[in-house]
Amino acid sequence: MTVKKSLLSVKNLCFRRDDTDILRAICLDINEGEVLQIEGVNGSGKTTLLRLLTSALSPSEGSIHFCGKPLTDCRFDYLSSILFLGHQSAVKMGLTAEENLAWMSGLMEHSHSIACALEAFDLKGYSDIPCHRLSAGQQRRVALARLMLSNVKIWYLDEPFAALDTQGCTLVEQCMQRHINGGGAVVLSTHQSVALESLRRYSLPALNQHELYR
Repeated sequence: MTVKKSLLSVKNLCFRRDDTDILRAICLDINEGEVLQIEGVNGSGKTTLLRLLTSALSPSEGSIHFCGKPLTDCRFDYLSSILFLGHQSAVKMGLTAEENLAWMSGLMEHSHSIACALEAFDLKGYSDIPCHRLSAGQQRRVALARLMLSNVKIWYLDEPFAALDTQGCTLVEQCMQRHINGGGAVVLSTHQSVALESLRRYSLPALNQHELYR
């Protein structure tokens, strides 16, 4: 049996807000070639955990190691190795779909890679339209098309299937499968069933049923 390399190791991670425990004693590993699905009811802290893993939030206790090094010692390398897509599209409404992807990926506008990504996400013919004129589903597809342009190690995806039809969901799954086949890793939160190879699940307990954190 092949032992997969651990990219990120999390030990006893805790997060408190206003003296209230949101997450407590989280221990997990993110391995290359795997998808880790974070599960939990609304309020269990799924989005909070993703923000901690991306270093957008600082833990109250615990440690995070990237490739064996404390995250505090290699933060630049780590941030250069991850991609985070939230459950909101976060596209710039005044820019076109093509301009958004160029800005997000650092590629030149009118590049072949961007054109292919837009076409794959069924946005051919919409590349020069400002995103405020696109539907919510199309805006979501613009953001997710970035997956086809990314060469980082770890993807963090918060509700990636939101506002997508069946075809869009299948395409996102294909992108994730291709990423892990290449040795990358995916961490995602979703209420949707995911049919992917090398899928592991990590369930969060609902510590605070009355708090509106996900």
